[in-house]
Amino acid sequence: MIWIACGVLALAALVVAHQPLLWQRHALALMHGGTFGEGGYEPRELVSGGNQPAAPREPAASELLDVRALEAAAEYAGTRSSRALIVSRHGYLVFERYWAGSNFDTPVESGALARILLALVTGAAVGDRSIGWPDEPVGNFIAQWREDPRGAITVRNLLQLSSGLMPDPANHAESAVDSVAVYLQQPLAAPPGQRWLDQSADPDLLAHVITLATRQRYAQYLSSAIWRRIGAADASLWLDHAGGAAHIDHGFRAHQGDWMRVAEVLLTNGRYQGDEIVSPKWLPQILQPTRPNGDYGSYVRLGAHAAAGMTPYASNDVVLVAGGGNRLWLIPSLQIAILRTGDEPLPSGSGASLRDSHLDWDDGRIPNLIVRGARDFVPAAARPGADLRQLVPNH
Repeated sequence: MIWIACGVLALAALVVAHQPLLWQRHALALMHGGTFGEGGYEPRELVSGGNQPAAPREPAASELLDVRALEAAAEYAGTRSSRALIVSRHGYLVFERYWAGSNFDTPVESGALARILLALVTGAAVGDRSIGWPDEPVGNFIAQWREDPRGAITVRNLLQLSSGLMPDPANHAESAVDSVAVYLQQPLAAPPGQRWLDQSADPDLLAHVITLATRQRYAQYLSSAIWRRIGAADASLWLDHAGGAAHIDHGFRAHQGDWMRVAEVLLTNGRYQGDEIVSPKWLPQILQPTRPNGDYGSYVRLGAHAAAGMTPYASNDVVLVAGGGNRLWLIPSLQIAILRTGDEPLPSGSGASLRDSHLDWDDGRIPNLIVRGARDFVPAAARPGADLRQLVPNH
């Protein structure tokens, strides 16, 4: 028995020695409840930025926003494990509140917020003709799928989380030292474009397509096409191994305030401080509802219908970009952007104990407070042509 035990230990040591990075990630996932924990996303690759000053700051009142409403939103965020609440309007920073020692320039793990950068990068690649058109089959780029039914998956399918690929319930690709190889082995579970499924395979494969199409590292193309041009500070992203493929859903580390630059690009139809970053024809593509799930566009949730556990948005044009506990709300009709960074909140009604009831989270609460505090906001029921009797309860 002793010799058998020694043999098993020796074999285990050989396996770990053969793929130490893989087993290190498995250990981190066990310690951190399925994630790799703060600082566990290694190795990393630099995304060079322009390192320009932040947008100018203006008093909230000069942008017709009620300071009391902003303070109420900050109180809500501050009691729910937030690190920052930043609000901009018309390109001006009008409100900032920070917790846990953070500030505008604090680097944070952005989670799946990085998906929206991938959507913008894809627009840049279409614009420079590296990708011919949004519905181009990925088999044109991925040689292994050229004669495979999976090659019919389009760039748009990957943008809209509708590739049809079978899900990876154990998240093997996230811990693999060659994540693309794992993704390329996943079979189709549904015809491309027919099923919406929130999974990392689609954005990670799209980043791989960007690399193949542009003949540049994803980090390099992201830097030159978007990140440096909006003046953001240097950032970094997570690779499956040194020199390997980029992960999108986890491991993008950037100054939290730089997400307000991204918000300006999204709110101004592809421009930043007057300069065109992506074609104005591309932003409607991002906001176009998907065929299998009309509540979503390309890596964004569209606000016409309330998600489970939240009150409806005060304005129907709210766009939500979410990544872990981070939230970036955009209200194009009012040119307002709201960023909340922090821990993953609990949805309202999630069954938290009374002791933790203050952690209950309503995704509509913060944007609704701020929108209703805008002096030029006109509720839908008060707009021309509406039934004014609806404004008077029980009338």
